[in-house]
Amino acid sequence: MNDNPVEQKRKLAAYSTVGLMFPVSIAVGLAIGYFLDLWFHTSPYLLIIFTLYGIAGGFVNLIRVTGPNKKKKEE
Repeated sequence: MNDNPVEQKRKLAAYSTVGLMFPVSIAVGLAIGYFLDLWFHTSPYLLIIFTLYGIAGGFVNLIRVTGPNKKKKEE
């Protein structure tokens, strides 16, 4: 049950990215939607759609980071 220090540092590094994951995902989706809206003159539809994709991407990354470690704890 005790992990070695290297494994603990690896898990800490993976979990520390979770705090930046959501804002970056949302900002990227928002920026893509904003510039596509400017290009296609469809404001605000693409902005909303790509912002929602960014939010969904943040949740997918959260599950990817926490999923494997959760399975290891159950064993």
